[in-house]
Amino acid sequence: MLAGPEEWNRRRLQLLLVVAVLVVIAVVAGIVWSVIELLGAGATPHSPSAESGTAARDSAAARATSIDEARPGPLSTGHTGTIRIPQPSKLGGAQVGTGFPPTAEGALAQLIAIDRRAIESASVVTAQDVIAVWAAPGGPSAESWSGVAAVQTLLEAAGLPANGSTDLAIQLEPAMGLVLDAGTGMATVCVDFIVTARVVGNPPDRVAAADCQHMTWHGDSWAIASGEEAEPTPSLWPGTQASYDAGYRWLEFLP
Repeated sequence: MLAGPEEWNRRRLQLLLVVAVLVVIAVVAGIVWSVIELLGAGATPHSPSAESGTAARDSAAARATSIDEARPGPLSTGHTGTIRIPQPSKLGGAQVGTGFPPTAEGALAQLIAIDRRAIESASVVTAQDVIAVWAAPGGPSAESWSGVAAVQTLLEAAGLPANGSTDLAIQLEPAMGLVLDAGTGMATVCVDFIVTARVVGNPPDRVAAADCQHMTWHGDSWAIASGEEAEPTPSLWPGTQASYDAGYRWLEFLP
């Protein structure tokens, strides 16, 4: 357990962020390589790849992603489109916003709401409560969901208990998104967040983190679909040329 915020330094906070973020996207090899790189040991970049039904998915998955691409970098003067994200109309189980329409944009909005509630809570118990409500039968569980693993690793690295601490604050700002596949009652969507971690007494640190999920229309709302979680797209700093090349579009939140 931490004796106080003076035990934190910027290097440890950066390491904490990288571990937590890369657990979120569930790429174990990427976690190992990025932590080694951050500590200065050097490594060969990890290049995740996956089959896809869309050109955007192929382009994104084929990119060699480094932690440098996830951190703030030079912004592009190019242009990319926007995805209009609806607002929730009600509060659902585990205090997750819901009431989104049965569209790809609605699926993306629901994923954002799920991730933000689970990760920003900085509580393993809360993350488990979230996935218990927001996964369809046969989907990720309290034991298997990458979001639970992210919170668990975050708290372990910080030396904090499973229910978190007010010394640590995590904020997810959804910046860009990607619709990889969509059909009647289903969609595979990705969101590229800016994750900000702040420990009492220290400056905040920021990094990009992407999450992709297969979503299904379950009952009267979207939920994470049954089966394996979707392969992740790269975590890229929003607005860089790399983020545009990966097919990400800016998120425009409707009033």
